[in-house]
Amino acid sequence: MTRTTGTTSSARAGTRAGTRGAWRNWAGNVTAHPARTVAPASTAELAEAVARAAAEGLKVKAAGTGHSFTAAAATDGLLIRPERLTGLRAVDRAAGTVTVAAGTTLRQLNTTLSAHGLSLANMGDIMEQTVSGAVSTGTHGTGRDSASLSAQVRALELVTADGSVLTCSPRENPEVFTAARLGLGALGVISAITLAVEPEFLLRAREEPMSFDRVTSEFDRFVAENEHFEFYWFPHTTGCTTKRNNRSAGPAAPLGRAAAWVEDELIANGLFQAVCSVGRTVPAAVPGIARIAGRALSARTYTDVAYKVFTSPRRVRFLEMEYALPREAAVAALRELRAAVERSRLRISFPVEVRTAPADDIPLSTAYGRDTAYVAVHMYRGTPHHAYFSAAERIMTAHGGRPHWGKLHGRDAAYLAGVYPRFAEFTSLRDRLDPERVFGNAYLRRVLG
Repeated sequence: MTRTTGTTSSARAGTRAGTRGAWRNWAGNVTAHPARTVAPASTAELAEAVARAAAEGLKVKAAGTGHSFTAAAATDGLLIRPERLTGLRAVDRAAGTVTVAAGTTLRQLNTTLSAHGLSLANMGDIMEQTVSGAVSTGTHGTGRDSASLSAQVRALELVTADGSVLTCSPRENPEVFTAARLGLGALGVISAITLAVEPEFLLRAREEPMSFDRVTSEFDRFVAENEHFEFYWFPHTTGCTTKRNNRSAGPAAPLGRAAAWVEDELIANGLFQAVCSVGRTVPAAVPGIARIAGRALSARTYTDVAYKVFTSPRRVRFLEMEYALPREAAVAALRELRAAVERSRLRISFPVEVRTAPADDIPLSTAYGRDTAYVAVHMYRGTPHHAYFSAAERIMTAHGGRPHWGKLHGRDAAYLAGVYPRFAEFTSLRDRLDPERVFGNAYLRRVLG
């Protein structure tokens, strides 16, 4: 393996360290109390911090912006924060790649790419995560042909358990590269990522209300005919909202500022926040409110640069569970979920989201080896969620579902080894790179063994 040491006296002097008290994730359902927190500004500083912690017997975890709903980043040892490990390192137009420091947020990345006339091929619907956090947990959008952010990784720099820096690509340390594109933080701490990019392009977005029966009966056609298709079903109703995004030659025709504010802020965030608050206080009101909310969003069409179409503001805080299913099982599972909600006393104020991804070759990718559909369920923060999530999980696992690594689920290593053909290959590599479990925590013990 190609390794370089990252420990220097200047790194020791430059790393900001201290105890910052409790760390909490975005949703507020995970709290950690690290013994020490550092915010390295370079790979050398990061490597020195890892080596020192390992020598002291401390566990090490890197936390992004906390958008995972699991305790994947929780530690009582050394917590590595991302805010100083940011920025663009290189642009290679001939190769169609950019290299960025791991703590760069997707918002920063997209702004920088746009300034260079470049774009990611696909991404999820929020931009608050760090690049390394999004890659490490399998963050994805929806796409007929373009896959998750992890599948767009072309190289990465990994700080391993002894503080060495390992360069990984299809040519250098390919076995580590293959796994570390979605590594859960179990193999090391990513310090930089090289991503595939392309010339900036426009997407034409068509958002339209549609009945549950129509969207499920025509699901395969919608997926086949559109580059990016997704829909939201509002529980307790027969209504859905569909989104179809396809590349456009232009011209750009973005939403007007007033129209965007009304739809994305007033209705999708402000009104929805109020609806969720009422539903938490008076659960019996949820079905009626859901019917009103399902009718609040109207059809609209607009054309804009890709990242502005892929993403939207998410200010209402919630908990989420998402399962990746074989695409052919998605509609059956969704119908079963609808039936389970209807025959229960559950009151669900959040819509159910359905997206797709093509098969990929990343060992722990939720889309490994099969065309995939994702079904995501949500509950407003502070609302009891266990009964709903458990009911949904029983349905999803009956269809061979794979839980999103950064979202709530109850699966363990025994189950996951059965739905990931290369699970043992990943854990064997982990044994080799981190035999002392420097990067371990309770979540990884449960999901990896």
